[in-house]
Amino acid sequence: MACPPQSPVHVLPPKRNQMWKPNHAHGSAQSPRNYRVHDSQQMVWVLTGNSLTAVPASSNVKPVILSLIACRDTEFQDEKKGNLVFLGIKNRNLCFCCAEMEGKPTLQLKEVDIMNLYKEGKAQKAFLFYHGIEGSTSVFQSVFYPGWFIATSSIERQTIFLTHQRGKFVNTNFYIESEK
Repeated sequence: MACPPQSPVHVLPPKRNQMWKPNHAHGSAQSPRNYRVHDSQQMVWVLTGNSLTAVPASSNVKPVILSLIACRDTEFQDEKKGNLVFLGIKNRNLCFCCAEMEGKPTLQLKEVDIMNLYKEGKAQKAFLFYHGIEGSTSVFQSVFYPGWFIATSSIERQTIFLTHQRGKFVNTNFYIESEK
């Protein structure tokens, strides 16, 4: 089930501290692991209205906490790209989803419980990401759009998006720290 076309990273209505380690166990209910996220420019992710944006970290900013849980369906597993995961926002019932808009892959938030995605027998490809480790950072590549990565702009207060161009003008590598 693909997400309906919407603006990038907007909420859609319903219809090396401690690096991530898979919490994958067939047949038993798991809970998502929760992480604080920032990029090399110390930008954190915040939910502003219905948009997920990257802003400089400060004591005045309340960043979202990323929820991550391994996918039990192994159909799309590719160990070279990373572990297969679902991504969401803690305590918000919002999950990351990829869809095409105006002919281009976009990153969206869809109102769905991450545990419902986890419990489904067959994973919905649009909600899946490869979580790869590059040095002390994490990268999140779309399964639905191979070669497209979650990214932040080097300019603050920009919407978080998908890109296939990794380099000096966008950040695709993130530092994640376990939230206790």
